[in-house]
Amino acid sequence: MSTELWLGGALVAAFVLYALFGGADFGGGVWDLLASGPRKTEQRALIAKALGPVWEVNHVWLIIGVVILFSAFPRAFAALSVALHVPLTLLLLGIVFRGTAFTFRTYDARGDAVQRRWGLVFSVASVLSPALLGMCVGAVVSGDIRVQGLAVVSGFFSAWLSPFALAVGALALCLFAFLAAVYLTAETRELGLQEDFRKRALGAGVAVFLAALGVLVLAREGAPRVWEGLTGSPFALVLHAATAVAAVLAFGLLLARRFWPARVAAAAQVGLIVAGWAASQYPYLVVPDFTLQGSAASVATQRALLVALAVGAALIIPSLLFLLRVFQTAPGEATRR
Repeated sequence: MSTELWLGGALVAAFVLYALFGGADFGGGVWDLLASGPRKTEQRALIAKALGPVWEVNHVWLIIGVVILFSAFPRAFAALSVALHVPLTLLLLGIVFRGTAFTFRTYDARGDAVQRRWGLVFSVASVLSPALLGMCVGAVVSGDIRVQGLAVVSGFFSAWLSPFALAVGALALCLFAFLAAVYLTAETRELGLQEDFRKRALGAGVAVFLAALGVLVLAREGAPRVWEGLTGSPFALVLHAATAVAAVLAFGLLLARRFWPARVAAAAQVGLIVAGWAASQYPYLVVPDFTLQGSAASVATQRALLVALAVGAALIIPSLLFLLRVFQTAPGEATRR
């Protein structure tokens, strides 16, 4: 297999991991904003407890993805950074404000009113950031970003503000909220909190289905290449079937209150959705002007990057697994019902 295919696979893996970990953090912010009922304070406390040890660490997957993109596929990175400079800048600002507000809310001792303001900043940024991320994905596959020579000539606003891109943004938001709610059911032994987030997970799962249906309907006109890949590629169809099985399994396990297995099924569902997106647009990085092969850097650069990724993975992955083992709730600690 060629080096650009290896690096393309590493890029997809980085985005899958970011969705599974960073996406769940964004979703936690959504539920922080929507906390309600007699256990509203306890819901927010659980979200803060779950996010506390890992909320900054999870952005490492986004950083790795960006490094792969600009090192291995510089022409595609240049086109995206020019065409999507507005939503990408807003996304980065959202990530910065979200992290800052989370820290200040935790340690600011000036009173409840100040902490509530920081909490609102944290929650709003957690809603806007995944929506912007999804809108950027919709823009990449829409075909509206066009390049002539070395200049980007279209897609500065139309690509990420189109109905299709907005629908992808809504899907990303619903997907991350669903993932966070499922994760949170397994982060506590308090039955009332488990039930709160179980209900939220079921509701968010229905929202994911409706948003995905909307994306599929709009893809025919808004992203023809993806429409063809979603409906005609045998590999993509296999991924659709696997995603459907994972989604049904996650719902069934939530209904049965088997929270840790539901967490695994939900993670599989989200990972398969991201992989299906990548499969549907292959071999394009940016539809329709940049393919993996056509935008790749020199072979020497690609090989050096593969070595760096292998060494980095050997250091990062064991460290993150140890971090999660130390700070996260063990399977046996979650109360079964």
